[in-house]
Amino acid sequence: MAGNWSMIFLRLFNIQRYSMLIDNYRRQIDYLRLSITDMCNLRCLYCRKMEKKSQMEILRYEEIIRIAQIMGGLGIKKVRITGGEPLIRRDVVSLIEKISQMRLFSSITLTTNGTRLAEFSSLLKKAGLSRVNISLDSLDRNTYSKITRGGELNKVLIGIEEAIMCDLTPVKINVVVMKGVNENEIEEFARLTIDKPLYIRFIEFMPISHHRDFWAERYLESSVLKERLSRSFSLIPFDGPVGNGPAEYYQIKGAKAVIGFISPISNHFCAKCNRIRLTPDGKLRPCLGDEKEIALKKFIRKGATDEELKELILQVIKNKPKAHHFNIKELQTRQMVALGG
Repeated sequence: MAGNWSMIFLRLFNIQRYSMLIDNYRRQIDYLRLSITDMCNLRCLYCRKMEKKSQMEILRYEEIIRIAQIMGGLGIKKVRITGGEPLIRRDVVSLIEKISQMRLFSSITLTTNGTRLAEFSSLLKKAGLSRVNISLDSLDRNTYSKITRGGELNKVLIGIEEAIMCDLTPVKINVVVMKGVNENEIEEFARLTIDKPLYIRFIEFMPISHHRDFWAERYLESSVLKERLSRSFSLIPFDGPVGNGPAEYYQIKGAKAVIGFISPISNHFCAKCNRIRLTPDGKLRPCLGDEKEIALKKFIRKGATDEELKELILQVIKNKPKAHHFNIKELQTRQMVALGG
């Protein structure tokens, strides 16, 4: 009987803990995108490397760990490590290991450009990483080099194979589709799902920061891509377990993996958004497409207690906007590399 009461108490405690992270629109916030650096070893057209921040401006690992611990206690269930390129920050494996050892999160994942996965995959798996998302916008060496301004495609392809070998799965490939740049490759990307365990996700190009000026001429709706692929393949709606993110999934008949469409502009998923972002300089941001944020770093370095930080985090979540504001020209002054995607 005592054991039953213990289980009931534990369930009630978890429900109460989890329900703390509900915003004003009754969305459950359980996913933290944790950007650990604004630096990258590529300079992609839509992201762009910017002036490096000083070391003092970037959150220290002990500060990141403290915030993750507090958020896990409040009810965050999933953590995604992002950048910039997270694998260029020193001791990133140690950071992931420390977050994993908290035993607070159901998954710890990482978004990377894939250029360093060949050397890191095994270490990341041992540290407790669940899986990886890889940003890859072209399978053509010349196009890839142009988009990334000098990147080597072969490094990424080797890294993808290593991630699969180390069971950092499902491996998801994120493709930002741009008219006149890489739209001619969507069929080739889709074919990868037939024989390989690669989840291909086509993402609509977003009007953020400096590329607003050419966004309109590059933007393609997901519906256009879907229609094109339907002419080459038999696409079947897929309702299987692929995570609770924003993608709408389909499968080519008989394929090993699936194709996803992420449509933040044409069919935004704000009503189901479950995420919050921490930028590398310590600002907690409830929405990628809204400039409102709170500088947690400032409060941490002024000696804020854990309880005070909890109140700030809850305040940010309560003030999460109903929807993004990508259509407002004055917004999004920060570059993508500084936001963590």
